[in-house]
Amino acid sequence: MRGDKIGLIGPNGCGKSTLIKLLLGELEPKKGTIAHGTQLEVAYFDQHRATLDETKSVAENVSTEEFITLGNSKKHILGYLQDFLFTPDRARQKVSVLSGGERNRLLLATLFTKASNVLVLDEPTNDLDMETLDLLEELLTNYEGTLLLVSHDRTFLNHVVTSTLVFEAGSVREYPGGYDDWLEQRKKAKGSLEQTATARPTGKKKGGRKRSNKERSELNHLPQLIEQLETEQKSLHQTMADPAFYQQKKDEIAAITARSEELPKKLEAAFERWEELEGQ
Repeated sequence: MRGDKIGLIGPNGCGKSTLIKLLLGELEPKKGTIAHGTQLEVAYFDQHRATLDETKSVAENVSTEEFITLGNSKKHILGYLQDFLFTPDRARQKVSVLSGGERNRLLLATLFTKASNVLVLDEPTNDLDMETLDLLEELLTNYEGTLLLVSHDRTFLNHVVTSTLVFEAGSVREYPGGYDDWLEQRKKAKGSLEQTATARPTGKKKGGRKRSNKERSELNHLPQLIEQLETEQKSLHQTMADPAFYQQKKDEIAAITARSEELPKKLEAAFERWEELEGQ
């Protein structure tokens, strides 16, 4: 519905991006139909990101005009960029000198100049430093249109979305609230099923086989592992957002960059394993 902020949750390959492309009309459904509302203005920010023009200034990448139109009002380009934490001096500099965090803020600034009543974001938090992450969270919270958000960032989903579409066991189910709300609702549903199974003397436990001691131990340690990985990821993002980061030796930059690319995969694997063990 108009104004909903919906998160899409599920492991890689389950169909989240495919669903987005179906809704955007980039793919045709093999079965069924898709009904679109009228007067849709969609802004799409995908996980591959737009390419910035390195030879132009920050301001020129957003607009070649001195004033930009935002809804029913106009704003000076330098004033607009200050909302994205660019000082007037920084806004006049070439994109080539920007840090990773500044580049991401510039991409967001470009996105929010587009008139839209539907905003689609596919993994927008990848490689964002904490400052930019807080800015994006505030922008999305205040966004008046409809939001579709694909993300593995648990905290970000909790803070932004009003409901989640979860890809689980070959189906898609909707849950009110964010990531933690989904886990809590699923836990309650599982507890209810187990109570029903216990009340039937001849029935089998709904959850299937019992967890082994090793699996119980793994399940107990997974939240701590996830917290450690998330803390390391935030720390790396802050390091890479510093312009001085790119003045280090190439092998040091490569090592940190490789680790930053590895961490989202490790986090996703940990979440998937947690969901798998919780579902037993």
